[in-house]
Amino acid sequence: MRNMLSVLGSAALMGLIAGCSPAADKPVAGGVIADGGVASSGMPTEQENCGNRSSDAIGGPFRLTAHDGSPTTEESFKGQKSLVFFGFTHCPDVCPTTMYTLGKAISLLPPGKKAPRTVFISVDPARDSPEALSQYIRSNGFPQDVIGLTGTLDELQQAAEGFKTTFSRDEETDGATGYLVSHSSILYLMDENWKLQTYFTPGESAEAIASCLAKLG
Repeated sequence: MRNMLSVLGSAALMGLIAGCSPAADKPVAGGVIADGGVASSGMPTEQENCGNRSSDAIGGPFRLTAHDGSPTTEESFKGQKSLVFFGFTHCPDVCPTTMYTLGKAISLLPPGKKAPRTVFISVDPARDSPEALSQYIRSNGFPQDVIGLTGTLDELQQAAEGFKTTFSRDEETDGATGYLVSHSSILYLMDENWKLQTYFTPGESAEAIASCLAKLG
């Protein structure tokens, strides 16, 4: 689970995603950052990192089911940029906050700037059917063109592996919304060839995301 990455190039990105220590990369349970972890001093700013977070090793292959029931692979998304987020519909905070922030960021894009599509990959196959995802992604304030994806546990694990991340059900949690799921809180921007162009970490503002999306063209 990766919720706080700070890198300057694809080599550093791969090393940190694959093997950073718990202190550097706090897991999230249902979207809650476990220790309230923050970036250490001296980290590059969002805009300094905007254009140098790319990697050819992130993104696939996978085979999942879209919220409309159609089979979907990484090939389905080529030809247009996509913003990808792993979450689940019962996530209490980070998931809806990220989606609302993204919706605001897209609204702030300059006139004529084509917004990336949004891809929400559920990590809760037991509860997030295509029907449940279809209802969730229509939430007020979310981006208008969200594609929800789900699948079997094995299919979702393969998708997570493609993004160099993991997820796990927290059996000990059983609150008002039921069990929670620990998952990545990174927002990935995939280019037209389904390669990682950049990513956004928790807490980045809608303004910063919009500025980066506009800068990358």
